[in-house]
Amino acid sequence: MKIAVEGCMHGELDKVYATLKHLEEVENTKIDLLLCCGDFQAIRNENDLESLNVKPKYRNMNSFWKYYSGQAVAPYPTIFIGGNHEASNYLWELYYGGWAAPNIYFLGYSGVIKFGNIRIGGLSGIYKPRDYHSGHYEMPPYDTNDIRSVYHVREYDVMKLKEVKGQIDIFMSHDWPLRITEYGNWEKLVRQKPFLRQEVLDGTLGSVPAAELLKALQPHYWFSAHLHCKFPAIIQHGENGPVTKFLALDKCLRGRKFLQIVDIESDPGPYEIQYDEEWLAITRKFNSIFPLTHKSVQLGGLDEQDYQQWVRNKLNARGAKPFDFVQTVPSFDPSQPLSNRSLCGHIRNPQTQSLLQFLELPYLLAITAEANTPNVNDELFDHEYVDVDDVDELEELVQVDDENT
Repeated sequence: MKIAVEGCMHGELDKVYATLKHLEEVENTKIDLLLCCGDFQAIRNENDLESLNVKPKYRNMNSFWKYYSGQAVAPYPTIFIGGNHEASNYLWELYYGGWAAPNIYFLGYSGVIKFGNIRIGGLSGIYKPRDYHSGHYEMPPYDTNDIRSVYHVREYDVMKLKEVKGQIDIFMSHDWPLRITEYGNWEKLVRQKPFLRQEVLDGTLGSVPAAELLKALQPHYWFSAHLHCKFPAIIQHGENGPVTKFLALDKCLRGRKFLQIVDIESDPGPYEIQYDEEWLAITRKFNSIFPLTHKSVQLGGLDEQDYQQWVRNKLNARGAKPFDFVQTVPSFDPSQPLSNRSLCGHIRNPQTQSLLQFLELPYLLAITAEANTPNVNDELFDHEYVDVDDVDELEELVQVDDENT
């Protein structure tokens, strides 16, 4: 199975698909799947731009809306995770995962799915300690604070991934696992990205929960993005233990290293995206403690029943193919004048409703969070950890410094 891996998409689907088509022709090969490691920017219309945390000059429709509307069809099955520049209102509709457009699948805030016999897991967002122990309290439309915190990784989603016992073949995260640079050529990295030097030397670059998942899951491959550069590493898990091949990739720009083709041994095709039995069992088990406030996750009410056989019986009866894509808002129309953008609240996506009904779970995503108060340790966490949030902005600052010099 030939899998194309892409770093930060930034809404440039047309360019990435065209690059892969060209590669197929030049190399006389066939790509079976495309993976994207975040900043996908599934912007359906102008309203979605209001939930995208970027400077106004970066707010563009780009090309996803064509695939959402049906004007274009993704030529390759595409699976993506979220980063820190997303249409967060849309991804919240598909919290558990689902089709963002025909043939384009969002893995969810955390998730595992199957493509053929290959298991693919992922964690959306970036790590920020002050929000890590909170629940998902942000609800659209987002204010100036929530639009930044909504994509911060939560302990609840990491806890679910730590429950996975079966072998994961491929895992994706947007930011890198903490201290991953120790397993690769970090000197070359800091020459290319000098603003990362101090964090690399201090051992603070990267995500703590991603590092914990790397140790717990030990996938064959781990792909990341976020820092806009290519960085390979090899991680040996213990003496004579399994090996994880790590690769971070750049954003989609001419001359940048944003694509990599990986050949993975698998059963013969044809391949299709399917629900993962173990993951659906974990989803059912953890839904009873789904946190929707600032409060930390409480494990006291966790259902200890093993639901895997129950899920297996359900999948045998229905089939494992995800529920069908459904449009929930009108698509952008370039022939029409720009409409007055209006902030709207949460929309219940029929895919999510169908999945929850299938798992016999209540719909919780629209519950209004109770009056929230900030975590008492917010300031403490901010002083303990400085995350690389907006890499575009950091790169701009470096360029200005270079010009001034």
